[in-house]
Amino acid sequence: MIKNIVFDMGNVLIRFDRERFIKRLGFSGDDGKMLLQEVFLSLEWARMDRGSMTEKEAAESICRRLPERLHQAVHSLTDQWDRPILPIEGIYELAEELKNAGYGLFLLSNASFRQHDYWPLIPCSKFFDGTLISADEGLVKPQPEIYRLLFSRFSLQPEECFFVDDSPMNIEGAFFCGMPGTVFHGDTKRLRREMRMHGIWVSE
Repeated sequence: MIKNIVFDMGNVLIRFDRERFIKRLGFSGDDGKMLLQEVFLSLEWARMDRGSMTEKEAAESICRRLPERLHQAVHSLTDQWDRPILPIEGIYELAEELKNAGYGLFLLSNASFRQHDYWPLIPCSKFFDGTLISADEGLVKPQPEIYRLLFSRFSLQPEECFFVDDSPMNIEGAFFCGMPGTVFHGDTKRLRREMRMHGIWVSE
């Protein structure tokens, strides 16, 4: 029986739309593509998630290979992409309903140290019983160790948890560790249906 719901953060609880962040700064075309590749798809971003680089260190490293006209954008994208927070439609109501129904709610996210600064600004964060952030642990999804750490830290049984993530690889990693789940595609109505199929008590 499912007793706990484990959520990813980006593109599950809040929007993580890389192209939108770049366009918001006024960049498109070749410069926009360069920022997408050199910031969000960079080794530095992966290192921020693993906790081996700070935002400042990552931005400085990225700027060394980009023209000066993009430097301010690099700093903004690494340090302020979350402004403003854009919640996924329907997730707040779902989290509230799950909490009121007695389910434990947990966050398992690949994110940098700065996640602790903006997490309280995410409206549904108040319903969560615990969080585990990759940068704090030096582990990232889909490494088996990060799922096992989640289970041990919060005394969870994997078969009693249901994982919601937008990455098929991360869901497969959860399956490998005994935790069922589903890939989230931005449709909370569909997510509710899938939860009910797994015996989770949520309304339509």
